[in-house]
Amino acid sequence: MKVSKQSAARSLIAAATLGLAFAAPFAVAAASNPCAAKNPCSAKNPCAMPGGAASKNPCAAASGKVDPKLVTRPAGYKPYKGDHAALVKSGEALWKDTKLSTNGSSCATCHSSPTAMFAPTFAKPYPHQVAMTEERAGVKQVQLDEMVQFCMVVPMAAKPLPWDSKELAALTAYAGDLQKKFKANSGAAAPSGGMNPCGAKNPCAARK
Repeated sequence: MKVSKQSAARSLIAAATLGLAFAAPFAVAAASNPCAAKNPCSAKNPCAMPGGAASKNPCAAASGKVDPKLVTRPAGYKPYKGDHAALVKSGEALWKDTKLSTNGSSCATCHSSPTAMFAPTFAKPYPHQVAMTEERAGVKQVQLDEMVQFCMVVPMAAKPLPWDSKELAALTAYAGDLQKKFKANSGAAAPSGGMNPCGAKNPCAARK
């Protein structure tokens, strides 16, 4: 049976229209799905490395030992002195500065909130015991500036800051300011997954 060109054209148009009708709902669903291709928590989570390898996770301590001399105050230590408010402001900027590390992380990678992302011991006055420093460097009690140096060496895989530097003083001042806010919020401790910066606001997480 012969089919006219007009009939064939009408059939093609009908098929195309039907295809668009079926495809449209899927296109709309994909566009409104926050878990689609542009999932903000998929590729940019610095604490969820490929394969879950702890050795590549800047928020997890590596297994090697640290020379305690790198992270403890030297003899005759005299910290940088400056206006406290100015140091706190400078420290806040440095807290987010990935240039301080060699692995692309910053202090904010693991401590992005002033009321979470810290162990309960953070609420205690310094010096106090920190499990990670005791395990890795054999240091049983740490000062706040020593804790900053330890974080520089271990999670951030960098050299410690000069002990008399403005940068160390600024980070220490800002950390002290965060500690006050942490205490004011009842010292809420982060859960086991608390170091995931995409955790709390992950639009793709299942809702109970």
